[in-house]
Amino acid sequence: MSTGIQLGLDTFGDVTVGLDGTPLSPAQVVRNTVEQGVLADRVGVDAFGVGEHHRDDYAVSAPDVVLSAIAARTERIVLGTAVTVLSSDDPVRVYERFATLDAISNGRAEVTLGRGSFTESFPLFGFDLGDYERLFSEKLDLFAALRSEGEVTWEGTVRGPLVGARVHPPTERGSLPAWVGVGGSPESVVRAARYGFPLALAIIGGEPARFAPYTDLYRRALDELGQPAQPILVHSPGFVFDTDEEAKELLFPHFKANRDRIGAERGWPPATRLDFEREVAGGSLYVGSPETVAHKIATTVRTLGIDRFDLKYSNGPMPHEHLMRTIELYGTKVAPRVRELLAD
Repeated sequence: MSTGIQLGLDTFGDVTVGLDGTPLSPAQVVRNTVEQGVLADRVGVDAFGVGEHHRDDYAVSAPDVVLSAIAARTERIVLGTAVTVLSSDDPVRVYERFATLDAISNGRAEVTLGRGSFTESFPLFGFDLGDYERLFSEKLDLFAALRSEGEVTWEGTVRGPLVGARVHPPTERGSLPAWVGVGGSPESVVRAARYGFPLALAIIGGEPARFAPYTDLYRRALDELGQPAQPILVHSPGFVFDTDEEAKELLFPHFKANRDRIGAERGWPPATRLDFEREVAGGSLYVGSPETVAHKIATTVRTLGIDRFDLKYSNGPMPHEHLMRTIELYGTKVAPRVRELLAD
């Protein structure tokens, strides 16, 4: 097993509370997110992703703006999204915004394209949820064409046609790195392979090994479609603290608050401590001391044969100070230990 694994961090910019439990303003959360990205760069994390949401429990609706602020204060970390909701955006504007971020960051930008598990952006921007599948399919097709940064002629049903159009500014490297985010649909896996996009697999519950059929399908589809090999990324939630018990005790109330709010909207039962402990022990919740989390990540890397692991470190209203500690431990303790384990 190669030790060339990349280790990143993702946040949705969850609206948080202070250490005294007082809710912070969304503006302060945005500023804190910038500080978290700066720290991630300083402690050696490979990549930092910021999600896009349009609801009051998340503060970031414009990840590229937040990432530009981080880019101006960092030197080496790759900056991207987790994810960009392409279905309710315009592919040309997405490409141009992230090509601009690529210029600001001196070639460190990337974007992850997805349909989004939340749907607030559709009515907000005037899209019909009945067109959910068609919007993403056609817009991904257009984005794929834009990657050449040459003249593009394209026609679909969800936006106006293009004739000999170009994106501005072009990137200095000739194309913008882009992943396709997938939640576990075989059709989505094959679609990513068809266009030759790297695969970002969101595993937010259950044993990671049960997703091996999706990584196998992706590799087979790339081969059968005549596409070159592409990297695979896994995105999963977690929290690192000094000891296993501290990590669990600090995380659980915020995990439950976040899960119960979303669950109330989607018809899920309230999260229990047993559910939480089960996911920590054998599921896709990477919680504990640096040693515990490193072992679990290394197992997932080996099991799925992935090239990058991104820990979604933001967890509901968890205070900024605890998130900063997680970032510090992830960069200085977890990442080096994962590479040691994979080298053995």
